Amino acid sequence: MESLSPEQHRAAGEQRTNRLRILGLNTVEAEATFDRIARLAATFTQSPLAMVNFINDERQMFRGMYVPGGTPEDPVDVSGGGIPFDLSNLAREAPGDYGFCPHVVAQQSQLALDDVFDYPRFKGNPLVNDLGVRSYLGTPLRDNTGVILGTVCVADFKPRAWDRQLKLGMQELSETLLSEFKLRDSLLAQQQELFAVFDGAPFPIMLTEGPDHLLRYANGRQGQAFGMVPQFSLGRNVLPGLDRIGVFAAMDDALRTGRPTSVPRASLRTYDSAAPQDFDFLCTPIRTSPSAPFKGVLTVAMNTTGQGYGGAESQAFAANVQQRFEQLGGAALSDSVPGR
Repeated sequence: MESLSPEQHRAAGEQRTNRLRILGLNTVEAEATFDRIARLAATFTQSPLAMVNFINDERQMFRGMYVPGGTPEDPVDVSGGGIPFDLSNLAREAPGDYGFCPHVVAQQSQLALDDVFDYPRFKGNPLVNDLGVRSYLGTPLRDNTGVILGTVCVADFKPRAWDRQLKLGMQELSETLLSEFKLRDSLLAQQQELFAVFDGAPFPIMLTEGPDHLLRYANGRQGQAFGMVPQFSLGRNVLPGLDRIGVFAAMDDALRTGRPTSVPRASLRTYDSAAPQDFDFLCTPIRTSPSAPFKGVLTVAMNTTGQGYGGAESQAFAANVQQRFEQLGGAALSDSVPGR
């Protein structure tokens, strides 16, 4: 298949980034499912290096990775591979134009390099100098909607022939991840029902993810009171009023400790009132299952000036939501609702 034109490449990059955000895959965070696929790829092809690589419009994210471990339990035989570099601390991200995976995505087809030195186009790639890679096999990783999200790839430190069986096996291995993407979409549909409850709530609610408090969701009341801001914005940057009164500091504490924190009786001016309003803010850390790490914060603001909501109501509401998110499972912090 022919490579994309520059304009098509840009549009595809935007589409891919948006889809990664929707699926909750637009970070470098390692994930056991993808690490297993990388190990299977390495085992199947007897390669010392394998990755499940997601590529957005800025960088590559190796959420699945296998590198030589050198342990007796290691099923991949890398003896004689001539590993010239210590890969134990190999980063899980790289610039968007690094290596050979971006070429797989651009040409939308499998790329097999038996010896990169035979290809002037690839011989000078930084991957050769940085890791000593001499051969590479990369397969496009498509989701259940047909969008290419990245690659499943293997590499070796010596020249080798990638035969038809290996190529077909890598294709089949990449297709096993379709069920993972379908599951995430199913959970997103359930998540929309939960957000529909938030939409009708008479008090401001927002859901953020990670230590940077990336804004995943805000209901109508949040926008009316504190300002309409784009989805995926960094909370501190777009909601400075809440930052000044200590809301984001409380969110930091909630993520760090795993316990709800509060900002009681905080007074600030809102967009829907000429007079200052008093709010009780409750920041509850959110996780997707009882054993999962806390990944986000649900912040509920109760107006204690005009409507008289008390702390008990917000705590009961937040506890119920925490339980619902745990029931939803692994994709509960993915981006399913349009920005408000």
